[in-house]
Amino acid sequence: MADLAKREIRTRFAPSPTGDLHVGNIRTALFDWAYARHTGGKLIFRIEDTDRERVTDEYIARAIDTLKWLGLNWDEGPEVGGSYGPYLQSQRLEIYSEWANTFLKNGDAYNCYCSTEELEARREAQRQANQAPGYDGKCRSLTGEEISRYQAEGRKPVIRMRMPDGETRFTDLIRGEVVFEHKYVPDFVLMRADGSPLYTLAVAVDDVLMKVTHVLRGEDLLSSTPRQIRVYQAMGVAPSDYPEFAHLPFVMGTDNAKLSKRNGEVSIAWYREEGFLPEAICNYLALLGWSPGDDRENITMEELVQLFTIERVNSSPARFDMKKLEAINGDKIRALSIEDFLERALPFLITSKAITGSDAQVSLVKKALPIIQERIVRLKEVIPMLSFLFVDQVEFDANSGAKIGEADAQKVVAAALESLEPVSDWSHTHIETALRNSLIDGLGLKPRNAFGPVRIAITGSHISPPLFESMELLGRERCLSRLKSAIR
Repeated sequence: MADLAKREIRTRFAPSPTGDLHVGNIRTALFDWAYARHTGGKLIFRIEDTDRERVTDEYIARAIDTLKWLGLNWDEGPEVGGSYGPYLQSQRLEIYSEWANTFLKNGDAYNCYCSTEELEARREAQRQANQAPGYDGKCRSLTGEEISRYQAEGRKPVIRMRMPDGETRFTDLIRGEVVFEHKYVPDFVLMRADGSPLYTLAVAVDDVLMKVTHVLRGEDLLSSTPRQIRVYQAMGVAPSDYPEFAHLPFVMGTDNAKLSKRNGEVSIAWYREEGFLPEAICNYLALLGWSPGDDRENITMEELVQLFTIERVNSSPARFDMKKLEAINGDKIRALSIEDFLERALPFLITSKAITGSDAQVSLVKKALPIIQERIVRLKEVIPMLSFLFVDQVEFDANSGAKIGEADAQKVVAAALESLEPVSDWSHTHIETALRNSLIDGLGLKPRNAFGPVRIAITGSHISPPLFESMELLGRERCLSRLKSAIR
């Protein structure tokens, strides 16, 4: 390898967004970003969109928005530009075609006229013979007569790269030395018959032309590395100038299977909609396969940049734990200033139609946030926690309605109403004093039995913010009205 200290570190994140970016995508983007920032290098954001039926403009826009939301800024790419663009592969098709034709001219590649049916028949024969299925090299050395016959039949060829005998050997920065014997890496397609490039051609050409020095990507792409190195060779790139590879461990679900929709939520959009903070998502994903070197689990983005090295990335699969993510998210929420908490919580309340966003409502939300900040782990929880403040009368679910209708509960609510009606100084301390005197001292109830029915009458649920503070925020008249309504 070249002396990397003498060349600028350039990483790249190159998704093929056929939907919302998922946990694995973002963990890769995060590590690419952190390594570029740690080394003072650059992050290139490139979109692999040659499959225009599945990679739509909408998905590309969502990918850009997701990276912005997470704070993973890039130095070259869409909306930023750069010296090595364009950064959408669909705008680079001529570049790939020129290189494929160069490989043909130099003898590194050849036209393959085999039909899909012929290829499948030969693969099936290989399987029957207990051989690894793969291209058998039939079109490697066609005569002029054979080529003419295929062309006369109207066959359109694909372009295949010629794999030499031997092996590909490289050092993975996470896994150490990796060797692929070429007998298990058959000649592979570079360009389809319609002239569109395959991933292996486009990604290798782009990495070379964009001067990428480090490729951090998922372990599932490890087997494509010898093919990419073969493209580098055909392009005339010196081995000392190849990008260095680091294949990140799989992210597994709690069932030890690769994370998927079956065993967990994979879409980052889902986490955003649930109210996970971007800094919490990045914090947690950083810990999936990497460690800051101690037992800390709560780190800032600045600390991640300072501490991130590839040497600390583990090769073992990482397990996704929703409870741990929630714990980190809760810590991040508690660390927010009230102004920041308000700014992040309001969209959830407005979108759910819990509030319209009037000045009076926003002011009340701001007063209420301190009493729930310690109690939630997702921003979305502000909706059930605070909605009771913005309705004329609460609605009971079946469980709460049944509880409030019980004779003992009715007795508690009636006593609470009687004790609160004389209270003129409607502060949480006076409310608490009145209720404790009436329900605990007067009726001899335990706090749970004393305050549970009152909580349901006031908020509509047995789960709510602290009761006395909630009643202060709701106001005297509305509290008394709800207690009266709860008495049947």
